[in-house]
Amino acid sequence: MKIGLAQTKFPETSIESLQRVKEKIIKAKEKECEIVCFPESIVPGLRGVGYEVEPYDHSFQERAIQEICQLARELQIAVILPMEWKDQLGLHMVAFVIDQSGQVLGYQTKNQIDPSEDFFGYVPGEGRQLFEINGVKFGIVICHEGWRYPETVRWAALKGASIVFHPQFTDRVSNPEFFNHAMVCRSVENNIYFASVNYAIEGQESTTSLISPTGERLITAEPNIADVWVHDIDPKQATRLLANRFHPHLL
Repeated sequence: MKIGLAQTKFPETSIESLQRVKEKIIKAKEKECEIVCFPESIVPGLRGVGYEVEPYDHSFQERAIQEICQLARELQIAVILPMEWKDQLGLHMVAFVIDQSGQVLGYQTKNQIDPSEDFFGYVPGEGRQLFEINGVKFGIVICHEGWRYPETVRWAALKGASIVFHPQFTDRVSNPEFFNHAMVCRSVENNIYFASVNYAIEGQESTTSLISPTGERLITAEPNIADVWVHDIDPKQATRLLANRFHPHLL
């Protein structure tokens, strides 16, 4: 499966966020990707990280999904679209999965919220899902979950995922080595691919990356460069050996 990781500039408006997504989907299709993944809450943008984000507009979010579904259908490409989404429980960070026919397969909520996000009205979701595109099973963990809660990645591996996508936002940090090594850990502790997708940020020290099931860096995006980074993965290489040897009853 040829995957695309869209390292994208932070949008200044909701309309711009949707336009950036469309541009990168088109570019991913030009690069013959079967699926493309975007950074955390790309529509309309992530709150509380130093950028101005417009107030939540559910009508716009619904329209954004409809337009991306239409584009996915026209181009025959699957899309992982992280965005804000409000339901009866409150305002979530989610990642919608749209298949190549333009159908919404569902969405994964961010269930482990960073403590700083409590102040911006975000609430955790409930439950985890496994998705499948072109015979490849995958899970999604969103930013903080993948860094601090490795159980979220292992859940997907135990359910049969060959790859876990990790939409994130990581700006300048005092310990970039933690974030860069955590990606490798999530991969090799489960023997799966781990695809982490960050924004293109000035001075960023943790960039969009794809890690192989043995810990090899297959993609290391250039800092502050907006582009679609592409790699053809072999799901058979994701043996899930260590994940399947996990004995939770012995904890």
